[in-house]
Amino acid sequence: MSDIQAREAAVFMQTGRRMPVTLVRGEGTRVWDDAGQSYLDFVAGIAVNSLGHAHAGLVDVIAEQARTLIHVSNIFYTEPQIELAELLVRHSALDRVYFVNSGAEANEAAIKLARKWGIQNRNGAYEIIATTNGFHGRTMATVSATGTPRYREPFGPPLPGFVFVPYDDVQAIREATTERTAAVMVEPLQGEGGVNVPASDYLRQVRAWCDEQGLLLVLDEVQTGIGRTGTLFAYEQAGVEPDIMTLAKGIAGGVPLGAVLAKERASVFEPGDHGSTFSGNPLATAAGAYVVKQLLDGGVLENARERGEQLERGLASLEDRFPGVTGQRGAGLLRGLELAAEHSADIVNRARERGLLLNPVRPDVVRFMPPLTVTAEEIDEALEILAGVLAELPDGER
Repeated sequence: MSDIQAREAAVFMQTGRRMPVTLVRGEGTRVWDDAGQSYLDFVAGIAVNSLGHAHAGLVDVIAEQARTLIHVSNIFYTEPQIELAELLVRHSALDRVYFVNSGAEANEAAIKLARKWGIQNRNGAYEIIATTNGFHGRTMATVSATGTPRYREPFGPPLPGFVFVPYDDVQAIREATTERTAAVMVEPLQGEGGVNVPASDYLRQVRAWCDEQGLLLVLDEVQTGIGRTGTLFAYEQAGVEPDIMTLAKGIAGGVPLGAVLAKERASVFEPGDHGSTFSGNPLATAAGAYVVKQLLDGGVLENARERGEQLERGLASLEDRFPGVTGQRGAGLLRGLELAAEHSADIVNRARERGLLLNPVRPDVVRFMPPLTVTAEEIDEALEILAGVLAELPDGER
């Protein structure tokens, strides 16, 4: 155990299991630990470092904004906040935005917005239909909306008002809808749930049902948004428009920032309904505006699509070479390698020892989330390392 790890064990709340690595520096898709070992980072802060590490332009924007104005609260107007809001509204199907600090906070705001809309527009309806294996955050409201019991059960009774149905099952949504239903809340692609991809017409059918019943469609794009799946927002690929959408993770390239966006008809917040001390501060929104402009005008979206296709082909080829690999799934640069048995942690540990950082999102799924600026050479290098790991596994795991 290193000095840093020993110090952490003495003072830090143990809420998760860390890899035995202390990272001290990053550049592009690479990071270095305190022993000088370099790694290809295909975790990217859990799909956060959209432009990679120490991106020169983003660093300059953050430094200049820090020298100018870091925080003043939402009591006052600031230009970076309005610039980012205009960018998001201009390039999405939504009309209004409110900034928060994280994905969980974005989903909290979306839940409040949907419940208030239902109370006002559906005779007091406040229930939200969510999905099994969904993940919406760790606060009490968002964990109550999360369709994985082990996240909810340690904390006593969850917040009422959530009804769970299987993911990718439109009929289950229809059967769960009652006069108490205000909205349906789903991820276009379940990231934390195991990189689960629904049928191509799933979101269109959910949208049609919401329209027929007069419900709101809330899309959690915390992980899939901001270029991660190859388009600015994943809903664009499904051919639908949400009434409410949440964003976070990669929106500011590593600076904490989230957002909830809404159509005009769903934007029912009034002064006093919601707020956050740090949300939308000039530092975070200046970083966010730079990231979004890089995606739109700097070729990052095109790279994400091309490298996503390359990664898809490479992972698919492993299925032909190794019986323990049963497939791959995902979109853009959010991908999961499917395994025949629960060996993801072993594979991730062996890959780390070879200089590749991955995420064992499920016991039988390894998740890939490199920066959107990852190069073709880095994709090839990662696939070569992974193939070497798979070749060295015991016969029963390979």
